[in-house]
Amino acid sequence: MPAKQAMVVVRPATVDDVDLLHRFSIDLATYEDEPDAVTSTPQTLARDGFGADPKFAALIAERGGVPVGFALYTFNYSVWTAARGIFIEDIWVVPEERRGGVARALMAALARECAAKGFKRIDLNVLDWNPARGFYERIGFRWIRSWLPYRLSGEALAALAASSSPATSSSKDP
Repeated sequence: MPAKQAMVVVRPATVDDVDLLHRFSIDLATYEDEPDAVTSTPQTLARDGFGADPKFAALIAERGGVPVGFALYTFNYSVWTAARGIFIEDIWVVPEERRGGVARALMAALARECAAKGFKRIDLNVLDWNPARGFYERIGFRWIRSWLPYRLSGEALAALAASSSPATSSSKDP
């Protein structure tokens, strides 16, 4: 745990932070044993996060003016709650700052954004081996044991998109 230091300050990311966002994303992917998984570039992050139609938002956590973590997120909508929410795509704290309040500060900032905008929830996915699961549960996240994440991407996505579909549903559809 870091020694008593300057307070953590959380601020919205700007286009000037795209190199940092990219580096933190690579650090996170490396931690998750997927070092080659990041195909974004600072240029694509600038285009997709800070252009006319942003696809994501991000927060930067700093201690003493030094970036020590980030959260990158998108917005979702629930028909059940009739409200939007935040989906945390990535959250990362540099190893030497873990257990020093950085992740809590990022999460609290996201919770304040939800409250200010009338959003009803924050969702995230976490790897089953990640020790941060305990932290998430301590601050109030709950593991939805009956739900399993699924993803359609790559060749499977392309194949489904290219498939013909009948005008009416098949009896095999759920």
